Amino acid sequence: MRKPRYHKHLFQGLRYSFTSHLSPLTSLLFLLTSSIFLLTSCGPDRGTFRMEGEFKSFNQGELYVYSPDGGIRKVDTVGVKGGRFTYQIALDSTATFILVFPNYSEIPVIGASGAQVEIEGDASHLKEIEVRGTKENELLTGFRLKVSEMTPPETIKEAADFITKHPDALASAFLLNKYFVQSPSPDNKQTLSLAQAILKVRPGDKRIAALVRHLEGLQAVRDGAMLPKFTAIDIKGHPISNGDLYAPVNVITTWSSWNYESQNIQRQLKRREKEKGVSRLRIVSICLDADAKECRRLMDRDSITWCNICDERMWNNPILTTLGLSRIPDNIITNSQGRILAHSLPVAELNKKIDELLK
Repeated sequence: MRKPRYHKHLFQGLRYSFTSHLSPLTSLLFLLTSSIFLLTSCGPDRGTFRMEGEFKSFNQGELYVYSPDGGIRKVDTVGVKGGRFTYQIALDSTATFILVFPNYSEIPVIGASGAQVEIEGDASHLKEIEVRGTKENELLTGFRLKVSEMTPPETIKEAADFITKHPDALASAFLLNKYFVQSPSPDNKQTLSLAQAILKVRPGDKRIAALVRHLEGLQAVRDGAMLPKFTAIDIKGHPISNGDLYAPVNVITTWSSWNYESQNIQRQLKRREKEKGVSRLRIVSICLDADAKECRRLMDRDSITWCNICDERMWNNPILTTLGLSRIPDNIITNSQGRILAHSLPVAELNKKIDELLK
C-alpha cells in the first residue's frame, strides 16, 4: 500500500525525538519494533486479499470484479476516483479474479490470502496493463504482454507452452479454461493432456479433477448420440431430468451473471420460446453462479420462467460433467426422443438451428 509521504516523515521525526532520550538498548528495541510496525502495516492481514490500481486515461468511473472459481459469490462494483481504486476482500486460500472495464475488456488477477497486488497502466491500452506484487501475477502479466500482438493460433501455442512449464501455477488453470476449455473449437485431446499435467502436480484441485473426468467422458456427448441421463433440482425446488425433455426441440444452455454473451442468449431464447410456443421448444438452463439469489434476480429481470439449475457449486456442478458442457455459453439441442441434434453452437448458428428444426 502506498502511504502518503508526510506520514512516513512525521513518524520518523517522532521516532528521532523519542529515541534520543532512551538508552542505546532501549532505542534499538524501539527501532526494531517500529520497523516491524511499518512493514506489517503496509500489507493486508492474513485472510484478506487486496488490489490497488492506478490508471491513466480513466479518471473516474466503475469497474466490476467477479471470480470464475469461487473467490467471491457475486459481481462486485469498484469505484475509480482520480484514476485510483482499492479493493479488499476476505480470502483464505487462492482464487482468480477478473477485473471488467466499462468496454467489457477483462484483466485477470490471481488472489492469495495475505497478498497485495498493484495494477497500473493506461486504460486506453488495456493489453499493456501490468499486475505486480506476487509471482503468480507477474507470470500472468508476462504472458499477457507477450501475446498481446500475437495471432490467435500463436497465442494458443504460447498458452500451451506456459501451462507445460508452470503446471503448478494457478495462472495455468486460468489459461487452460480461457484458451482451451472455452474455445469455440476445442481440441479435447490437447485440453485433456494439459489438464492431466496440472492435476499431476496439484492432485487436490477439485475443479481440474472434475475437468479431467469431464473430458474423459465427453465422447458420450456427440451429435447423433443419446443424451446422457441426469437428474437435478431446479432453483424453484422442482425436480428435472432428461425424461422431461420431450418437446420436438429441447435446448440445454449454460450461463452466468458475469458473462454478457450467455445472458444475451437467454434473452434470445426467450423470444424464440414466445414465437414457437413452450410445447414445441423446451429450454433448460444451468447457471454457474455461486449465488442463487443473483441467478434469481437476473431471471426476474429478463422474465425467464423456464427451468434453471443453480446449485452454487459453479464448475463443480456434476451435470456439467454428465452432459459434456464445458464453456459459458454452451448448449445442447435434442429431439423428443433424447437424441442429440447439435451441441456447442455459436449463438447465430443456435438460432438458425432452432428455426430450421421448427419450420
